[in-house]
Amino acid sequence: MRLETRVPRRGVLGGLAMLLALTGLAGQAQATDFPTKPVRILTPFPAGSGPETVLRVLAEKLQRRWGKPVIVENKPGANGFIAIDAFKRGAQDGTDLIQLDNVHLVAYPHLFKKLPYDLAKDFEPVAPLFRTYFFVAVGANSPYKTVGDIISDAKGHPGDLNYGSWSVGNPVHLGSALLEAMSGTQMQHVVYKETSLLYAGVASGELRWALASLATAGPLQRAGKLRFIAVTAPQRHPAFPDLPTVAESKGPAGYEVTGWTTVAAPKGLPKAVADKINQDIAAALAEPDIKERYAALGYEPFPTTREQFNAFIASESAKYADVIKRAKVALD
Repeated sequence: MRLETRVPRRGVLGGLAMLLALTGLAGQAQATDFPTKPVRILTPFPAGSGPETVLRVLAEKLQRRWGKPVIVENKPGANGFIAIDAFKRGAQDGTDLIQLDNVHLVAYPHLFKKLPYDLAKDFEPVAPLFRTYFFVAVGANSPYKTVGDIISDAKGHPGDLNYGSWSVGNPVHLGSALLEAMSGTQMQHVVYKETSLLYAGVASGELRWALASLATAGPLQRAGKLRFIAVTAPQRHPAFPDLPTVAESKGPAGYEVTGWTTVAAPKGLPKAVADKINQDIAAALAEPDIKERYAALGYEPFPTTREQFNAFIASESAKYADVIKRAKVALD
């Protein structure tokens, strides 16, 4: 005779509901107490760079908000892989965070056949830090007055007209390649070792044009050695209300290029903790002195929910996957 033990369906569902409720309560408790120890934020950017400067100001504000030390640790080099490796070996409870940019999240996965990290398994983007649009920069004595002038010249001299950036696969390179793809042109990409040399090359006429941020090319533009002829944003830049967008400058409609950075946590961090980090960072970035610092660097806040930000990352990844495929660019 076989004995069977049956658990009523209501009992099973009730048990599951209780388990989920307890899990949610535990996550809420973790979020309320977070952090219970010092927090480290790793960054692949060198000391003094624009992204790193913003991160240090943010760290000071989070330290006051959280009542625990928030330490920024620079680990530049190797395409950011040194910082990423240290992050992967760090604490998994949210007290080790990392600053990443759009290159790490939406370009490298399409540029490298094999990466030392897995986006789906290693990172949980929790809060965007800033977004910056670029300017189409030419030398002060350049004959180009509009983006349309660049496109016309490129079409008349396929492969001869050059533009520059500081590496393969950065936002300036891929944004320039996007302009080629959208305008049906072919131009020559020239790589410079440093941004200072890059924009000096544009100023001297050695380079015909380059995408530039206010942080990197602003000093030469203010000195009258560079001219900005358009902004790669959907609307005009508040600091340059008379400067047209690329579309208004006879360039392709819908052309938009941004650079952005985010703070990421380990994958699998409880949602309540990740949401708290997101909300605390958003609150810190809304403070007046941060807004002033952003304006000086040409950055803007990028407030969004985590779900909206993940959707944005997915759309950016799809856009640059197509650009990289068209440009036949690879890094390994």
